[in-house]
Amino acid sequence: MEIERDWSQAQAVRPSVSAIVLHDGRLLLQQRADNRRWGLPGGAVEVGETVAAAIVREVREETGLDVGVDRLVGVYSDPRFQVVRYPDGRVWHYVNLCFLCTLAGGTAGAGPGETLAVDLVRPRRAPGGPGDAPPAADRGRHGRRGDAVHPVRRP
Repeated sequence: MEIERDWSQAQAVRPSVSAIVLHDGRLLLQQRADNRRWGLPGGAVEVGETVAAAIVREVREETGLDVGVDRLVGVYSDPRFQVVRYPDGRVWHYVNLCFLCTLAGGTAGAGPGETLAVDLVRPRRAPGGPGDAPPAADRGRHGRRGDAVHPVRRP
């Protein structure tokens, strides 16, 4: 998966989710199988699925871990960072909903075909630099303000 610079190549807009999972001051990261980069676990929302169910499913599939969904962190859609091309030629413009999640159980392990490794890292000791995280996750799913729509916090 790589960023597609020609946005007109996108076949459709697809909803996606990503998870910020913090546990004992450490951040859950996965190393993707398709590009070997580290980033937040997440993926596409399936037809008939809620975004909350999608993030629970995606984290389980990719990391072997169970999570509870705490709150929405932001919504990311900037085509500079959210239009991606897959090796098979498919091009999607993702609208990503990023959630803060709590680790609830499970056994950490790589998801077959999707994940090479899973790790809980101290945020300042995350593997590599920005170039080592998946483009969509690195720039559009955690930390970049860009086009983020942040939820209103309740008192």
